[in-house]
Amino acid sequence: MAKIKPFKGVRPPREMVTEVASRPYDVLNSEEARQEAEGNPKSLYHIIKPEINFEPGTDEHDPKVYDSAVENFNAFQQNGWLVQDEQEHYYIYAQTMDGRTQYGIVVAANVDDYMSERIKKHELTRRDKEEDRMKHVRINNANIEPVFFAFPDNEVLEQAIKTVTAKTPEYDFVAPDGFGHHFWVIDDAEMIATITKEFAAIPYLYIADGHHRTAAAALVGNEKAQQNPNHTGNEEYNYFLAVCFPASHLKIIDYNRVVKDLNGNTPEQFLALLENDFIVEAKGTDEYRPVALHNFSLYLAGTWYSLTAREGRYNDADPIGVLDVTISSDLILRDILGITDLRSDKRIDFVGGIRGLGELKRRVDSGEMAMALALYPVSMDQLMNIADTGNIMPPKTTWFEPKLRSGLVIHKLD
Repeated sequence: MAKIKPFKGVRPPREMVTEVASRPYDVLNSEEARQEAEGNPKSLYHIIKPEINFEPGTDEHDPKVYDSAVENFNAFQQNGWLVQDEQEHYYIYAQTMDGRTQYGIVVAANVDDYMSERIKKHELTRRDKEEDRMKHVRINNANIEPVFFAFPDNEVLEQAIKTVTAKTPEYDFVAPDGFGHHFWVIDDAEMIATITKEFAAIPYLYIADGHHRTAAAALVGNEKAQQNPNHTGNEEYNYFLAVCFPASHLKIIDYNRVVKDLNGNTPEQFLALLENDFIVEAKGTDEYRPVALHNFSLYLAGTWYSLTAREGRYNDADPIGVLDVTISSDLILRDILGITDLRSDKRIDFVGGIRGLGELKRRVDSGEMAMALALYPVSMDQLMNIADTGNIMPPKTTWFEPKLRSGLVIHKLD
């Protein structure tokens, strides 16, 4: 059962929110963050990408960089750019993209739920990335950025969201990327009690995005528990910052592949090899997008193709085998192109669907890549089924958009 609690959020005054709020730390590099924060001392990048406070080229893992993060976090609070709420609240955070809005409940999620796998994951994490975020959580003694969870649809919580969001939001703005962000504070004691009770009846939460941040937040909380001889389980460090969305609100977009060469084949030979496992149809020069599961889009030598996996070439009864990322990895990348390790092979790169099919075409037409492969997006049902069966998705399978804006609310660990 999901154990959550309200918390005293640390957040910007309404008139400063657009100056403070930023994109997440892991969706842009140091130079991009430096440019976005230029001339804005209130930007959260000074805390979550603190290397921008030093000369370009400074190692982001240098101890002085982490020290800068906590110095700025303290300064933001002293300057009144971040202010802690006096009471414990839940919050609603909604995002609008392409005319569609998804509503999440901002909670303090439980460390033990992660350690006991009541918070389910579908991706492997890398220890070096975990350790970086753990240092950031430790030194700030806070979860500066939230993690992104999903939960099975719940009518009572859906109604709670509708009731709260019928009121005027605390924050309501459109970010430079064109996505809308809307934020409400829940201060009604009865509503807070209802949310806590309903989550307690939900057996599992699912990490949608932010596996490394989730692991880091939970592992630091677990460290603090082990270091405290008077640990009770009720301390604030037993919880971390999460935004939980009903599964039906979320839409996973495609995560596509580009490959540098055809493994010694000509385009004609490559297409002939594909015929063994796929029905191959030339679609011409207009962009072709996959229309269903097991249908792929190939861009090669100036032409778009539809590839439909032949029956019997995949296992629909296997939650991993049924994934289009598995079918393409096995039948195209491995068997024809000789790419066996998607994490380390330098011949392959990955392009989030938010960039559009035009980005795939551009990278092939430029000569940088030999071919591009667009996949039909994974569904939330598939993601939850994989997590429920204890499986791990192949690398670079899911892309969630819009990303959570950082800086709308922060959770302190004391």
